[in-house]
Amino acid sequence: MSLLGLQAFRARILHFTDMPDAVTQAGVEYFEDGVLLLENGRVKKVASAQAFADDGFDLRECEHFPEHLIMPGFIDSHVHYPQTDVIASYGNQLLDWLNQFTFPTELQFAEPEFAAIAAEQFLQLLLENGTTTAMVYTTVFAQSTEAFFSAAAKKNLRMIAGKVMMDRNAPAGLLDTPESSEHDNRQIIERWHQQGRLHYALTPRFAPTSSPEQLAVTGKLYRDYSDLYLQTHLSENHQEIAWIKQLFPNARDYLDVYDSFGLLGPRSIFGHGIHLSDVELNRLAETQSGIAFCPTSNLFLGSGLLDVARIEAAKIPLSIATDVGGGTSFSLLRTLAEAYKILQLQGQKLHPLKGLYMATLGNARALHLDSHIGNFAPGKEADFVVLNLSPTPLQLSRHKKTSCLADTLFALMTLGDEHNIARTYIMGKLAFSRSARAQGDLQWLI
Repeated sequence: MSLLGLQAFRARILHFTDMPDAVTQAGVEYFEDGVLLLENGRVKKVASAQAFADDGFDLRECEHFPEHLIMPGFIDSHVHYPQTDVIASYGNQLLDWLNQFTFPTELQFAEPEFAAIAAEQFLQLLLENGTTTAMVYTTVFAQSTEAFFSAAAKKNLRMIAGKVMMDRNAPAGLLDTPESSEHDNRQIIERWHQQGRLHYALTPRFAPTSSPEQLAVTGKLYRDYSDLYLQTHLSENHQEIAWIKQLFPNARDYLDVYDSFGLLGPRSIFGHGIHLSDVELNRLAETQSGIAFCPTSNLFLGSGLLDVARIEAAKIPLSIATDVGGGTSFSLLRTLAEAYKILQLQGQKLHPLKGLYMATLGNARALHLDSHIGNFAPGKEADFVVLNLSPTPLQLSRHKKTSCLADTLFALMTLGDEHNIARTYIMGKLAFSRSARAQGDLQWLI
């Protein structure tokens, strides 16, 4: 087999073909010594190294990562790019935290140059953490959304993002209007939606900061364009829910506010969904609207523990997300570790196979991107990470004592973070190297 026009990577390789069964290993494809073969930035074949050798492939042609693990790139279903600098801000729950830290920071994004630099930094942080696709909130300023899409396009990233819509209950400098919001959204949608690997998400921040008139505009835009996404927040905090009752006295519940404006559907992703009634769960299931589970944010802001078993029993699409900057890490490995603890507190379990499935193919399915990304099926876009299983003395010691694949992956999920990301590839091209970062070749942008 000739390597002309092809790329080959040899390592341990793990990906998922379906929701994994921890007992039978159905849905799991793992090669202790595997080869990932790419052609023009897409997956051509994945198989054992022995199978490749039997077909006449010269394994010396591979870029070889002994003892490393190759997986599809991680996918984050809910994250805020302007909140990078408010991560780990002390001491408040959701509403006070927004007013004290987030809103003042977002005012800086009125400056296009600042927004452009911040977008570059944010995307670099994603790549350093092995995240190759994300569903991203920008700010109320159209230029911040333009900056994000421009930076993502230059890196050839598959990203979903949208301009925040917010016309009340926030600082005056952060408010738009229903009319300006519609105008800005239409312009950005026409320019960026489905251009290259980019997708647009209508983004009313959350119901308290959008008037009924603005939510009506959002619903109109959702109907006017095909394949748009919608992202917002839902039932994160008890004070927030009480506020909803004051602002929308005629609504049956929090979800009904969005439902009454036509904002539910398979491409609608609601952050958090911790404190939902049975009626709300049933309506989410009926419309196949998704919930983004944000473990580190829910713990950090004291919002509550998501009952994952209840969400799954209702057959609501569930994804995993960092929610930076309420969330405390860009790493989906660290996020999964906190998810495991949240489930433990409720007598539930998160098997490492399921966790890593959620961060890859599971999130791709939840975001309707699994025809493009999420695993190594032939023809898929080759966004992937090379994981160092023992980048620290502690992880090395633990790794030496692992007894099987599940044990290895549980140690990775529990102890892992950005330091495990040795390399990140986008469409087969190296986008981040930990060794280069350590040597100072990759500089912080701000």
